[in-house]
Amino acid sequence: METRLCSVLLAAALLAGCSWFHRGEQAPTQIVAEDPQGQPSVIEPQVNRRDVKTPKIKAKDFEVGAYFGALSIQDFGTNPVYGIRLAYHVSEDIFVEGYAAYSKAGQSSLEEVFPQITVLSSSGRQFTYYDLDVGYNVLPGEIFLGRGRAFNSALYVTFGIGDVKFAEQDHFALNFGVGARILVTDWLALHMDVRDHIFESNLFGVDKNVDNIEGILGLTTFF
Repeated sequence: METRLCSVLLAAALLAGCSWFHRGEQAPTQIVAEDPQGQPSVIEPQVNRRDVKTPKIKAKDFEVGAYFGALSIQDFGTNPVYGIRLAYHVSEDIFVEGYAAYSKAGQSSLEEVFPQITVLSSSGRQFTYYDLDVGYNVLPGEIFLGRGRAFNSALYVTFGIGDVKFAEQDHFALNFGVGARILVTDWLALHMDVRDHIFESNLFGVDKNVDNIEGILGLTTFF
């Protein structure tokens, strides 16, 4: 009899404790309102949507433009270079590009030391090249200027073959480089490139590979 009485008292104490513990909690409420027909309806929160402007880049595959910069002709100093470029974008990441450019070599180190020696004639100092390259966009992304302006951009690498005419001779050349493309508008792009043109030369009586590094800046348009 005592055991049953103790069990009843213990159950009552537990129920009282649970009631006291949940005494301060309130059941979740939902704001409702009645429509004109008298039916309850849930009040929807009023959220101001922010307008997002997406880049309006023209879906064009061809790109054409011009550039200028400085070309370091091995043994003949650094000289201005001017050129044109035409690219075809095969996919979002891969493109094929052709270049044609002109520069004129200065004096060689030998001519600077011995002014009476002439290594090349005036026409022989003309340096022209024609290249065909394959490029790959390594790091496409955006460049931010301040808080309110962002420009689509891409860092790319190129590799190709071409023909270099220098010292009144044609040379088969390899070239490779890196560059950055920044879309200033939806049709205009700014390019910054560094490339190396490598070919074999025996101008001074010894066959050797010469490096001709250029840094260029240019503009292109999509069409």
